[in-house]
Amino acid sequence: MKLVILESGAKARTIKKYLGKGWIVDACNGHVQDLPSNRKNKDSSKAMWSSKPGELPKPPWSWTDRAERIMTKIISKAEKAGVDEVFIATDPDREGEFIAWRLDSILSNFDSVKRVSFNEITKDAVTSAISNPQELDMDLVDAAIVRRLMDRLVGFRCSKFCRSWKLKSMGRVQTPTLGYIVEKEIEREAHVPKEYNSVEAVSNGVDLKVRFHESNDPEAWTDDDGKHFPARTSDTDFARSAFDLINSKRSLKLESIKEGTVSRKPKAPFTTDTMLQTSSSTLGWSIAKTSKIASTLYQSGHITYIRTDSTRTNANARDDIRNYIESNFGQDFLGDGVGESGKTKDNVQDAHEAIRPTNPSAEVAGEDHDEKALYRLIWSRFASSQMSNSIRERRSLSFSCDGLDVPLNGASTWRTHAGWEEVFSWSYKNVQTQPPEIGFNAGSIWSIDEDAILTIDFTKPPRRFTESSIIQQMKKDGIGRPSTYVSTVSKLVDRKYVEKDSSSLIPTSEGRTLWVEVTPFYNQTDVYDQGLFTYGFTSTMEEKLDLIEAGEAGAPEHWAHFVDTFRDMHNIALEKRREKPTLRQIQYLQAILNRMTEQEKMDLVGDSLVEELSGEQVRNIIDGLGESAQSNIPPSEKQIATILKLVDRMKIDLEQFLKDMGESDINELTGGRGGTASNAIGALIELDKNSPATEKQVATIISMADSLEMPIEDAMAAVKTESIETISKSDASVLIGNLKKTINSKRRGKK
Repeated sequence: MKLVILESGAKARTIKKYLGKGWIVDACNGHVQDLPSNRKNKDSSKAMWSSKPGELPKPPWSWTDRAERIMTKIISKAEKAGVDEVFIATDPDREGEFIAWRLDSILSNFDSVKRVSFNEITKDAVTSAISNPQELDMDLVDAAIVRRLMDRLVGFRCSKFCRSWKLKSMGRVQTPTLGYIVEKEIEREAHVPKEYNSVEAVSNGVDLKVRFHESNDPEAWTDDDGKHFPARTSDTDFARSAFDLINSKRSLKLESIKEGTVSRKPKAPFTTDTMLQTSSSTLGWSIAKTSKIASTLYQSGHITYIRTDSTRTNANARDDIRNYIESNFGQDFLGDGVGESGKTKDNVQDAHEAIRPTNPSAEVAGEDHDEKALYRLIWSRFASSQMSNSIRERRSLSFSCDGLDVPLNGASTWRTHAGWEEVFSWSYKNVQTQPPEIGFNAGSIWSIDEDAILTIDFTKPPRRFTESSIIQQMKKDGIGRPSTYVSTVSKLVDRKYVEKDSSSLIPTSEGRTLWVEVTPFYNQTDVYDQGLFTYGFTSTMEEKLDLIEAGEAGAPEHWAHFVDTFRDMHNIALEKRREKPTLRQIQYLQAILNRMTEQEKMDLVGDSLVEELSGEQVRNIIDGLGESAQSNIPPSEKQIATILKLVDRMKIDLEQFLKDMGESDINELTGGRGGTASNAIGALIELDKNSPATEKQVATIISMADSLEMPIEDAMAAVKTESIETISKSDASVLIGNLKKTINSKRRGKK
């Protein structure tokens, strides 16, 4: 028997069909081990781990949620079936290689553990990969480790820093991405609307606009960026007279015709970002929905791997689609091919192909309507990349109107060869394929179809970023990678830094505070050319990770350099912050002052507002206050909520509990660390620890003792408790931890 481990259950089910009998195909459900994050783990609060020169740190990789149970089950099944060969088939990218590295360690007791990789889930690709196993790519693994270490260090240290403003977190990529959204909002707020007037008419189906001013005209209308718009004017009277004249004459004279041809090239096959953007504009989907459905199509074997920056495609796949195009549309629909050269920009990962159908001859695939819709888009994009240009005839037209001193301009276009647009016929509706019946004879008279339209409007502020356009900006500046685009934007929304209004992204007050007030501490332009959260610095870090992945840069050296750089930046940020009081310090001191007389306030801070004091002044004032002054602080909302939650959970009478503490009402408690509210919380936590164990804890202890064939009395002796009926919550927690260690120890001994 052989075992194949993948990341997802859907992918496992697809591959099981290809392999058949003699194989166990199972899923680990993503990451199995990672940096410690469980609060019960003593290392979960560490920002970084030390290392020797020339080596990366060796953190204690810990189980992710439910991973230990899943892997224990898989290993048990494999051992019972007599598996002697294991194939790790996680995703073919940096994260997939990291998962494979951890699985390789976890499965080390098996005789043979091999790494296999494929870019598409087809029978040929899977069997070929298994026939040609490979070694773990430790350059990929090192790049994944360094990224984790960098994100951990920045996330932990900077998030702690921003909590002085009552904010949740900062992130190496997350915060610069927020910067785009906040800066765009500031730009919108600074926008000053500028009035413009325009006149439009339609004749024989051709849209025409009055051309009011040439660029050298002193009255020429330009926008805030200085761009000239000849069809706009600031002169409302001029625009209205043109409008009235056109509607009264109802006819135009064709003065000149300029012939031309427009050839539209197809686009390259999808990368991750272009798929997300095009799905948003064409299908109206969110990036999360597109990502989810694309994953399903990949795991079901319909499309190639979906995390890619490359537009390259497999030569055999190109041959297949070209044969399909020639058979179904004809030789003249074949083009030279777009996106297959493999030439990439500096910030592009070219590890695997573009996103394409695994079976190019299948126009439709997927189980439900959404899957079919996205597959059709992906198929059309790939097919079109191998097709000829679409061609349109174009006639640029200039008309005159009797009595009007300026012309009306327009253009008539009609398609003469569909080319690549043929496979997008489901999207391109009502395409003009014939010229106007009236023809294009100079001097001919064209009548107005309907009344002309006079528009009096104001310029709009720049558009907010959408989910798709923010990803486009991230890609342009190189601050993200295909595997992080969706999660980065989702984090900003989840952490309340950004709100979604339809498809627009709007920064919240917290998001604005983080970027405008907190981030500048790390982006000291007078100290560094590029601050920690600038786009240039973030992009450089991503490029360094790509170099590590490609084996062109040393991971330990890059990590050591980053630590030194970050340490300097963080220390400077701390020094700068000490110059001003934090929000918490201001609120704390203000709470004390609010309970003082005017004379007491004057004696303490004089005429100054708290916000005007320096950080050192505020700290000295707080440190110099006696306990009696600090005891005047009311309890915080969080303290009140914690007391009520604990009392409710333990079903304690709040009034009696407060009376036992010598207090009459919850609102009479005092705040601060040494206040009565804090004492009440401490007393309730102690009561909760000593309360009887929950039914779940008792059931877990009995089950674990049974699995060890241990009498329950012996188990109780470990925590010096006579009976399981009398064990407390805290003792039960300790006992469960001990039993778990014993079980794991015996399991390792058995192996």
